[in-house]
Amino acid sequence: MELRTELPEVFDEFGEARRQGFLTVKNLKEQGQAVVGVYCTFMPEELVMASGAIQISLCSTSDETIPDAEEDLPRNLCPLIKSSYGFGKTDKCPYFYFSDLVVGETTCDGKKKMYEYMEEFKDTYLMHLPHNRDSEASKKLWYSELVNFKEKLEDFFDVTITEEQIREAIKMKNYERQAKQNFYRLGQLNPPAISGTEIFQVMYGSQYKFDKQEVIQMLEETTEKVKTSYAEGKVLPKKPRILITGSPMGGVTEKVIKAIEDNGGIVVAFENCTVSKAVERLVDEDTEDVYQALVDKYINIGCACMSNNQPRKDLLSKMVDDYQVDGVIDMVLQNCIPFSVESLKIKRYLNEEKDTPYLYLETDYSTSDIEQINTRVTAFIEMLEEEKACTI
Repeated sequence: MELRTELPEVFDEFGEARRQGFLTVKNLKEQGQAVVGVYCTFMPEELVMASGAIQISLCSTSDETIPDAEEDLPRNLCPLIKSSYGFGKTDKCPYFYFSDLVVGETTCDGKKKMYEYMEEFKDTYLMHLPHNRDSEASKKLWYSELVNFKEKLEDFFDVTITEEQIREAIKMKNYERQAKQNFYRLGQLNPPAISGTEIFQVMYGSQYKFDKQEVIQMLEETTEKVKTSYAEGKVLPKKPRILITGSPMGGVTEKVIKAIEDNGGIVVAFENCTVSKAVERLVDEDTEDVYQALVDKYINIGCACMSNNQPRKDLLSKMVDDYQVDGVIDMVLQNCIPFSVESLKIKRYLNEEKDTPYLYLETDYSTSDIEQINTRVTAFIEMLEEEKACTI
């Protein structure tokens, strides 16, 4: 692997990973590599890895195919669901095209029903998430779902998955999670070492590099380069420090990051699926039952689709402190019912328990609301600056 020496080049390489990944997957398929496409971080990649397949994140963050999706789906549906379906229906997502099996999940009713249409043109398997994470019945349900998924992979790809293979996959995936943690925790440095745009670029792009060892090496080298640069005094100006939470981000929704950093703030942390939500907790490598270890990890991802969502509050609390956050912006996709309904609880928690200002931003995959977002974000950042000035 050619080593990039300059940080801008490294960030650009991660930024190009998704586009270049199309060619990589094509080449892998020509070599007989099995591919599993997914949409959600609840999907246990360790089981896919143990089967010998690779797991890829499918296209779902653009409005390009939404008109095609709306021929079959309601217009007032979450844009992520319509985009996911549209890319599959039109075959405009190479990752979807090259996937042997698409694995869906019941994170919301809209997605659950959408997969019924998707299975008409693609081999699709649906995993059933429990409605809450605290009861023994829920844990037993998720345990059985993991075992069923393992058996589905064995049948579909005509392989045998051993517990030892799962255990090895757990170790490798934990190693990758730790490398990601070490990178995005650079956001804790104050003054900042890198921008939120760069953090997101690396984390989003790392999903589209399929050699785990290569991903880990690149993340570790990038982290060390940033630390070295920081020690040499190369820092960014101090600005109000923003944490982004809420719906999954990527593609058009990166307009929120840009709005923050173009209007006087800097994003230092992301409590969402693309960055920390599914990475912070490792799988316990010492648990005797590998399926139970996976249950304990994945059922505690702090997504709004499950009740009680204490894991989200716990992670937000820790990140507000560790990243010295001045304000939190909750980016929620239009008609994303779980996150929009939960937003009041998150606002109350941050305002009352963490004494942290909160802004709710609802958006979709169009660019028509960019000026409105800029206006609201600018006012929020100005408020944070005034509050800070009053405490000095």
